[in-house]
Amino acid sequence: MGGPGGMGGQGRMGAPVEKSKNFKATWIKLIRYCKSYLPAILIALVMAAGGTVLQIIGPDKIKDMTNEIAKGLPAMIKGVPVQGSIDIHTVVNIAWLLVFFYAGSTILSFAQSYIMATVTQRISKSMRTDISQKINRLPLKYFDRTSNGDILSRVTNDVDAIGQSMNQSIGQLVTAIAMFVGSLIMMFYNSWILALTAVGSSLIGFALMMIIAKISQKFFIAQQAGLGSINGHIEEIYAGHHVVKVYNGGKEAKKTFEKFNGDLYQSTWKSQFLSGLMMPLMGFIGNIGYVAVCVVGAALALNGSISFGVIVAFMLYIRLFTQPLSQLAQAMNNLQRTAAAGERVFEFLDEQELTDESQKVKTLQNVKGNVEFKNVKFGYVPEKIIIHDFSIQIKAGQKVAIVGPTGAGKTTIINLLMRFYELDGGEILLDGMPTNQVTRENVHQQFGIVLQDSWLFEGTIKENIVYSKQGVTDEQVVNACKTVGLHHFIKVLPDTYNTVLNDKASLSEGQKQLITIARAMIQNAPLLILDEATSSVDTRTERIVQTAMEKLTEGRTSFVIAHRLSTIKNSDLILVMKGGDIIESGNHEELLDKGGFYAELYNSQFEQLA
Repeated sequence: MGGPGGMGGQGRMGAPVEKSKNFKATWIKLIRYCKSYLPAILIALVMAAGGTVLQIIGPDKIKDMTNEIAKGLPAMIKGVPVQGSIDIHTVVNIAWLLVFFYAGSTILSFAQSYIMATVTQRISKSMRTDISQKINRLPLKYFDRTSNGDILSRVTNDVDAIGQSMNQSIGQLVTAIAMFVGSLIMMFYNSWILALTAVGSSLIGFALMMIIAKISQKFFIAQQAGLGSINGHIEEIYAGHHVVKVYNGGKEAKKTFEKFNGDLYQSTWKSQFLSGLMMPLMGFIGNIGYVAVCVVGAALALNGSISFGVIVAFMLYIRLFTQPLSQLAQAMNNLQRTAAAGERVFEFLDEQELTDESQKVKTLQNVKGNVEFKNVKFGYVPEKIIIHDFSIQIKAGQKVAIVGPTGAGKTTIINLLMRFYELDGGEILLDGMPTNQVTRENVHQQFGIVLQDSWLFEGTIKENIVYSKQGVTDEQVVNACKTVGLHHFIKVLPDTYNTVLNDKASLSEGQKQLITIARAMIQNAPLLILDEATSSVDTRTERIVQTAMEKLTEGRTSFVIAHRLSTIKNSDLILVMKGGDIIESGNHEELLDKGGFYAELYNSQFEQLA
């Protein structure tokens, strides 16, 4: 079916609209989303902080060890053996204490990494589940304006980015902050002069880091949006590659791809380049810090203001102090990527859903098939009404054909009948029950449907025919296939009804369509919708299918969207639509006798065939 929201249509390609991103608001949403995992995350963060504290204590103990050794150096240098000049026992004790501290730090870091990896993967799994469930709650109008590839990108790229970035950044952020603050405190504890020297040499690097982080944020946002755009383009070109080939659209498709790919390259390159500047920048600042501490420390040691062990400790603290700056920069980059991806995920999860119908208690049961459209008014957008005042009564068991030029509203009528869209005015009744008083699922249960484009999923032929119907026997499946003339073809397959339909299965379009017709028979719904169901089959097969359709429509109210008017001659009622209104109605002979719009359409097709 064509038109907006057509049940057989492809999603429209469109790049995600760039919006102003709110880093803080997105992270607040993410924290709320992860609230059930917060205790585990907090435990992991405490472990990360604890492991960092043990690392920070290490250099101070190395200072004590160095001072103990330094006490005996003068005597040893002069070659005068002095009993007990170096207290080996004390040195060994300090060494074992260092082993304990560093081993404990390693164990806590491992435990923190394990917990965060587990938690972030569970969060990613939960997000994918929520997105999958969200898709079922979204109105069709959302998919009219969003490409399938962009939605797929949110499920895959964006959710993966959130999981990986959270795993890498949160623990790293806590470790870096604890390391930064702890090493700063220990440096001031040992020598405030050397501490100021180290801090002063690092301030320049910290300022540059903040500037780079701010600039790189917009490129991370553009990168995630670019992934959605390129995925949407590839998905649509792949799905319609036959059309692209036939119309020689390869160059245009390649040109569009290269534009999206070029934009993605630019945003990714810039974001990665800027984030890559952090490590060498911090390394350079750290080296300046080493030089400054060595010069100032040597002067202080010669004056006797500090011991030799303090200089040794400061050389280690400089590394511990500057290392967190680069870690903070990397963590900020990851947090920015998380925010950019999270914005797209939450934007999807916050989309307006179909109205909740859990409170509805009325149900359609034992439906006969009487249908009434009463003053129906509808537009895909409020400012453009396409169905103005549609009214018709259809009796149970009637075969109703809907004809008209492209854009007349044929597909829209079917979409409204199945409650894929909500009415702007009027109501639709099934057996006297307004469809808006029962749930959408209950309405859908009353319909079987065969579309112009066959839809099959990867699974066996039997699974495709049965689909979601419960309690279907093998005999019923075989009978349905015999009715549509499919049984003989299936029996010659190696695994017959258990043959798996995938990329390797060689089925013609006609055979695929026959499977969908058999599926409609198995559903055994009181109402039936046919959208030019024989358009993909050859003339001989069409006769078989037409006969099967006659059996399928017996006792059911059926709606046929027809393009070839010769296939609807035996319809009980033909509705001729134009501009969203019924301009003629009646059976085939009556409409021909009127000599109106239907007669003009029919005769024009007949002339083309002649």
